[in-house]
Amino acid sequence: MNIFENLNMAVKTLTANKLRSALTMLGIIIGNGSVVALSAIGEGAKKFTQEQLETIGPNQLSIRAKPEENQQAYIFLPDVEAIATQATAVAGVAPQLESNLRLSYKQNNLAANVTGTTPGMLFVRNLRVRQGRFFNNREQTEQTQVAVLGAEVANKLFSRENPLGKVIQINNLIFSVIGVMQPKGSFLGANYDEAVYIPITTAAYNLIGRRSPRGIPLDYMELSAKDEESVRIAAFQVTNILTLRHGKKDFTISANKSVQDLVGKVTGGLSLVLATVGGISLLVGGIGIMNIMLVSVTERTKEIGLRKAIGASSANILSQFLIEAIILSLGGGFIGTAIGASGAFIIGLVTPIKPLLQPEAILLATAVSGSIGLIFGVAPAQQAAKLDPITALRR
Repeated sequence: MNIFENLNMAVKTLTANKLRSALTMLGIIIGNGSVVALSAIGEGAKKFTQEQLETIGPNQLSIRAKPEENQQAYIFLPDVEAIATQATAVAGVAPQLESNLRLSYKQNNLAANVTGTTPGMLFVRNLRVRQGRFFNNREQTEQTQVAVLGAEVANKLFSRENPLGKVIQINNLIFSVIGVMQPKGSFLGANYDEAVYIPITTAAYNLIGRRSPRGIPLDYMELSAKDEESVRIAAFQVTNILTLRHGKKDFTISANKSVQDLVGKVTGGLSLVLATVGGISLLVGGIGIMNIMLVSVTERTKEIGLRKAIGASSANILSQFLIEAIILSLGGGFIGTAIGASGAFIIGLVTPIKPLLQPEAILLATAVSGSIGLIFGVAPAQQAAKLDPITALRR
């Protein structure tokens, strides 16, 4: 018998027992679907996280005061000015003074995060203004009571009304709205669309009431290095400048690049774990194929004996059972791949994560499923090929 006759006979045998063939393929279907869907979701989650980190600046550093025992520590506005002029690896600096305050416009009231900062915030946080403009250095110097609203704040306060030029109250102080930011979304617990930006001098002197002989005490500052290669240099320069000015290292520096690398490792590890889970499912499916094929050999002992008696060789019997096992595994692999891809697509429709179907993952899963059929089909096929025709016919 040639390969085509064996293939034709294998197909007829499997279609004659449709339910059993379908149940045998179920393990491979689940395994392949899991590998494809979970790897796509893992890659999608990794890309989503990386994109979110990119929006707040991969070259960004955050500097915060580190209080010592029984002593309050601060970073001051003059420190920011010193870093901006002396740190050559720093491209932009944005001091921040934050407070959750009450906003009102006509009958609308809400609480929002009011951030006192400088015009450098646009560059450092990679922000864009959708309507109007951001405040300038002159307005900051003159402690002008102007405000730039985040997208959600503007929508809640003004609904469909144009907010530009309107007057709002922040803790009973009058502020003129001069701009609305482009939507940016939230990440790591911070919603940038629910923020309100005002000049840092206005926030310190008029609104929050924070001042010091050494300058405005800040909650923290953010800065952006010139490029990814300059992040370490910028951190080194900032450390030297602040240590020299304060006489000690009473601050901490954290880099978004470190967070980005950590998230990349975590999501990469998660993808590997998910793929391993799918691989285990494939292994279980392969064991299922072997069990069913062993049962098939027992059921078809008389058929095998008859075929050998009329001249079929052990190689013919071996190839027929191997072909049946491979058809089961490959068929289950293709169906599982289609189901996994469909499941990933549906998840992409209902969640912010957009799964990424990788051709290499699909090819690998299909190849592995076919290999599993070959590997786990060997034992039953060899058992069938070794049967003695006289003994088989007697049984």
